[in-house]
Amino acid sequence: MNVVDSSGWLEFFAESRNAKVFAKPIENVAELLVPSITITEVFKKVRQTSDEQSALKAVAHMRQGQVVDLDTNLAMSAARLGYELKLPLADSIILATARLYEAVLWTQDQDFKNIGGVRYISK
Repeated sequence: MNVVDSSGWLEFFAESRNAKVFAKPIENVAELLVPSITITEVFKKVRQTSDEQSALKAVAHMRQGQVVDLDTNLAMSAARLGYELKLPLADSIILATARLYEAVLWTQDQDFKNIGGVRYISK
């Protein structure tokens, strides 16, 4: 299973330098988990840089994977990880989701560098 954090999704949608790296887990929708917080972050960022229609298309693409909603148990797990690893809130939710499903977390966010189970791609 794979989780792609918001930075990876944005790289993919922008067709930037690392887009092909993130295409591998994103296009394998049968193995793709999408934390609902990434939908929030990606929708907001795409909407800021483009229009509502583009943001909705991005979310439709993301929803091809299995969306994982934030429930109480996942929230508490994320809070523990955030405290232990000193991660921002969204990052802790994304990592907790990956760990819950024993998935690889794909990212280019330096907050995740050197954390087990993370495939960090340098910008």
